[in-house]
Amino acid sequence: MYHMFKKVNARERVVGWYSTGPKIKANDLAIHEVLRDYTPSGHPVYVIVEVQPKDLGIPTKAYVTVEEVSEDKTENRMAFQHTPSSIGALEAEEVGVEHLLRDVKDASVSNLTTAIQEKINSLKSLNEHIKEMEEYLTNVCSGKLPVNHQIINQIQDIFNLLPNLNVEEIVRSFSVKTNDMMLVIYLSSVIRSVIALHNLINNKIANRDAELKAALAEEKADEDEEDVQKITELGKDNDQEKKEEKA
Repeated sequence: MYHMFKKVNARERVVGWYSTGPKIKANDLAIHEVLRDYTPSGHPVYVIVEVQPKDLGIPTKAYVTVEEVSEDKTENRMAFQHTPSSIGALEAEEVGVEHLLRDVKDASVSNLTTAIQEKINSLKSLNEHIKEMEEYLTNVCSGKLPVNHQIINQIQDIFNLLPNLNVEEIVRSFSVKTNDMMLVIYLSSVIRSVIALHNLINNKIANRDAELKAALAEEKADEDEEDVQKITELGKDNDQEKKEEKA
């Protein structure tokens, strides 16, 4: 399989392997040693990908193997050690992934709930990025980090793109947009309540009709039973009269 991979993707290099974890398992070290023969450097990277992440950010953790001495200092053994990592992509790949994530939807969750959750996640991510920028600028001002003019220019471009909220027209536009959205949400809630009441009334009417039909059927069954009893009694009386006439 490795040779077939090299024929198809000759320019790509195997740098490691990944697992869904969520933690390091006992057999991972043995698999890692096997992958050592297929990496050019001889030091593969082991990445654990969390398929159900609970925190924001990239749900990956990278590890490399290092040689450690046992507690009794009699032998050396390999162990995993965490190493910092980052994930990058070309612009075309980022656009493709973004469009793919937009099409992935959970059918069991309403569109409104999904939209609100996406907004919350976006605001949390924005807050983390702003804190990271603040920490960087604080370290630069205190002299802990050197000044990087490229980063400073990018931060300045970000602030230049922000709208000026002191303009009355922009404030009014935001207010109109917010009021329109709240009106739609209010009307949606009222319509859902009316539909729920309508379904409740229809359910009550259906249950009442069913109970009425069941009562009528029960009365008809009782009447039929009484008629059968009367016919049976008349038959017995006729048989008795015939016996008396013969006697």
